[in-house]
Amino acid sequence: MTVLPVEVEVVHEYEPAFATIRRERSDALMVAGGPLNYGNGARLVAFAAESRLPAIHAYREAVEAGGLMSYGPSAVGQFRQLARPVGLILEGAKPGDIPTEQPTAFGLVINAKTAKLLGLTIPPNLLTRADEVID
Repeated sequence: MTVLPVEVEVVHEYEPAFATIRRERSDALMVAGGPLNYGNGARLVAFAAESRLPAIHAYREAVEAGGLMSYGPSAVGQFRQLARPVGLILEGAKPGDIPTEQPTAFGLVINAKTAKLLGLTIPPNLLTRADEVID
């Protein structure tokens, strides 16, 4: 397997990145987490669908929008986790004194309908390990 890293740091870099992925004839797509990709999830799902690329996303919301699968922490859970330090700061704590927290729960979500549209068969053992399968 050859990995082709394509970085996108601002919105206007998506189209050149998509062109690179098409030109290199990538076989699959892995969409990293982060606010830019989260906010452009529908655009990334649409690109993967148009290009007939199986894609794994960092957030389940992309799978709900038609992406193939995701493995990562819950975005909603991360927002809830952020509420604790915000509350502590509002109560007078110094930001530097508040420990950072990492996500502790990760979920595998698979969209069986998208797999079928791509002509893919998801192995049964992967389906049984998934936290959720969207039909």
